[in-house]
Amino acid sequence: MRRVVITGSGIWSCLGCNLDEVRNSLYEGRSGIGVEPERIGYGYQSSLTGIVKKPALKGVLERRLRVGLSEEAEYAYMATREALANAGVDEDYLLKNEVGVLFGNDSSAKAVVESANIMAEKKDSSLLGSGWIFQSMNSTVNMNMSTIFHLRGINFSVSAACASGSHAIGLGYLFIKHGLQDMVICGGAQETNYYSMASFDALGAFSKRMDEPTKASRPFDRDRDGLIPSGGAAALVLEDYEHAVARGATILAEVGGYGFSSNGSGISQASAEGSVLAMRRSMEDAGVQVADIDYVNAHATSTHQGDMNEAIALDNLFRGQRAWISSTKSMTGHECWMAGASEIVYCLLMMQNNFVAPNINFENPDEYSANLHIAAQRVDTNVDTVLSNSFGFGGTNSSLVIRKLK
Repeated sequence: MRRVVITGSGIWSCLGCNLDEVRNSLYEGRSGIGVEPERIGYGYQSSLTGIVKKPALKGVLERRLRVGLSEEAEYAYMATREALANAGVDEDYLLKNEVGVLFGNDSSAKAVVESANIMAEKKDSSLLGSGWIFQSMNSTVNMNMSTIFHLRGINFSVSAACASGSHAIGLGYLFIKHGLQDMVICGGAQETNYYSMASFDALGAFSKRMDEPTKASRPFDRDRDGLIPSGGAAALVLEDYEHAVARGATILAEVGGYGFSSNGSGISQASAEGSVLAMRRSMEDAGVQVADIDYVNAHATSTHQGDMNEAIALDNLFRGQRAWISSTKSMTGHECWMAGASEIVYCLLMMQNNFVAPNINFENPDEYSANLHIAAQRVDTNVDTVLSNSFGFGGTNSSLVIRKLK
């Protein structure tokens, strides 16, 4: 079995539009959450959202490539471009070598809704234009990245709700580990327009703390009242270790293990048992013990049931252990399909800069989080081995172990 390393990373999120901006936000505990008043006019109960800047692609990409990009694919383009530059991979390399692409994405609502609106009003499909089909498919991200960057390896989307980005990295890891690819671009992307989240709002899943946006996301806190939708994109360049060494790449970290499970219960029901199983499997795959983990990036989204079940699972494994725990969703909100990938980027930035980002707004533990070793403020410490959790609707669970190369 081959070793799998990370040689590049890129990010476009509400915490910033590049690695430096995001590192600073994480270090300072700065939230990227705000309000979008148009959501109330559209019929939402909550106007809270992660505020993600729209990329300016005119003059960067030619028009024939731009027209097929959905909102989340635009974010993914920016993150992938940064990840490739970070990895020292240029266009000449991509043209001469086989590189794969696996992205987590589980919706493309804006293109679907807007094209349906045109059809309802005009009754003429010829008015939709050629780009709508490529924007509206769930595979919009990987098909566009493959086209733009000339990628000729494995190429598909992973649709696994809020674990999509994590599973994409896990699958990329397996493809390389088993010798099927030398390099795979992996990531996750999430649209932020209000079309995409109305059904979540209908469930009453969102926080109503609109008078204090930056205090609304409160993972593990007793007074949490729901999640905040967010998005953007994150990309990683995964590579066979020997391949990376041969081309003189800088190695950021090693992907040590991937664990997964399915709860097999209610479609929106979290499971402490399923969470524990995914975490155990990832650590076993990595050959590490609970005592070896320095930091756990929790999935915790600031919902009552989800945080409760993960807290039970974390208490089961980590009570009395030294690992710090925090949920970066306290600053980002829930980045949904991209979260499992963006949180690996966040973890890499912590590893590279020797700190644990805070679980902001954690003021009053509840009975389930009281025993957890939660970093309510930034902790300056060496971070060598990380466990990152992602859980999603349908009972899909994914855990990844990344560590500094030894």
